[in-house]
Amino acid sequence: MKPFILGGLASLSDLVDVAASGRRVLFGPKQRARVRATRGVVDRAAASDKPCRGVNTGFGDLAGVAIPKDDLGLLQRNLVLSHAAGVGEPLDAEEARGMLFLRANELSRGYAGCRPQVPDLMARLLNAGVVPVVPSRGSVGAGGDLAPLAHMALALLGEGEVVLRGRRLPAREALKRLGLKPLALEAKEGLSLLSGTQAMQSVGGLALYRAFHVLGAAQIAGAMSLEAMAGSLEPFEATLHDLKPHFGQNRTAERTRRLVSGSQILRSCRDGEPRPRDPASLRCIPQVHGAAGDVLANAMLSLTTEMASITDDPVVAENRILSGGNANGQHLGLAYDGAAAALAVLANISERRVFRLLHGPAPGLKAFLARDPGLETGWMLAQSTAAALASENKALAHPSSCDSLPTSTDEDFAGMGVGAALKLKRVVWNTAQVVAIELLCAARGVESRAPLKPGRGVGMAMELLRARARRPFAGETLGSTLEKAREFVLSGGLVEVLS
Repeated sequence: MKPFILGGLASLSDLVDVAASGRRVLFGPKQRARVRATRGVVDRAAASDKPCRGVNTGFGDLAGVAIPKDDLGLLQRNLVLSHAAGVGEPLDAEEARGMLFLRANELSRGYAGCRPQVPDLMARLLNAGVVPVVPSRGSVGAGGDLAPLAHMALALLGEGEVVLRGRRLPAREALKRLGLKPLALEAKEGLSLLSGTQAMQSVGGLALYRAFHVLGAAQIAGAMSLEAMAGSLEPFEATLHDLKPHFGQNRTAERTRRLVSGSQILRSCRDGEPRPRDPASLRCIPQVHGAAGDVLANAMLSLTTEMASITDDPVVAENRILSGGNANGQHLGLAYDGAAAALAVLANISERRVFRLLHGPAPGLKAFLARDPGLETGWMLAQSTAAALASENKALAHPSSCDSLPTSTDEDFAGMGVGAALKLKRVVWNTAQVVAIELLCAARGVESRAPLKPGRGVGMAMELLRARARRPFAGETLGSTLEKAREFVLSGGLVEVLS
């Protein structure tokens, strides 16, 4: 895998590759020259007696306090130390590394006015596998993800803690082991490290990456349930969806048709006795799954735009230092809240299909999909687990981005983007488990219809699923099987069936 050249436009795949898969990064000579050029603007402002916020003054309510030139480096160090006020369990390793990568990438574009030494050290830490210990709570997303980014920045200063080669230790000791020296900050550099939306980009971006895996698995689970309950293909006909041309709806209908193509099960049911139309959880799969997919696609657009943006404040552009509101992450907060709601809807409809498979069995299915109903309760409690998680999602789907609390005189509005990202992460996990339960139950229903075979796509998905989560025998606990299936869903192992 080629190194990522810092200073370029990063995709979500780039984030995953660097943060989770250890892809190396390179801070090249072109980017170094670009950063050095804009640094001159900051040096001139620092040498001037004219007040420049964040360069030779205090911060927030203290922006009117002039700072002596000899103390500008100490000002920046104090800023990082005082803003490292996060609490709670640390972010996952990939989330913390994602922050470090995304912030280094933005600094390398030359709009922050820092010295080349800053992104250079960040690149070295990334390539050495260093994971800053970053508490997950403390950002309101107003003037940037200040607290999380401050904890990330501590690693550069030899303060705080990091994880190196699986061991948690003081950052100063880790730097020494790597032959690196702590960074001595100069004018504006502490602010450049703290002012940005990289915490919400990383946490929410990695969650969104897995959300698309869950969406794909949900589409497969819906098709599998259609087979298990011997549903009708009429609601998936192209003629219907051409009359309601939402992109996600039409794509979901087309994918479902492909997944069940060649199904002996569905073909055998067409010639049977007339039956009531299928429940909405089956016949409305294109409309519901498609709408969720469209919302996730819009969230992806917001994320990739933010990752391509300069989120510093102030920024150095056109030989000026401009202060504004680019560090506010409202776009991401709204996007993640929408994505969480979309996934909650996916979990709701998936859980309803599980209920139908177990409690309202279609002809040919035994109650609770048990081999010997009465003696065994089969998958009865799996539906309870799905219901619990779907219910939890409804509370988590309450939007964070519509809340705001002032945190200082000039930060009287906040977008709560990190809160939205953390909630999305949990909703992705919950929904992945609900969809995994549906996959397992639907697979059991399809298997009970042997020797009739499902469609080719459904059959392929069942083979992949059984390779990771075999069918439990009578008397075995279901928990470990549910867990394995969820991890398979999150890994994206089923998505290849859709291609």
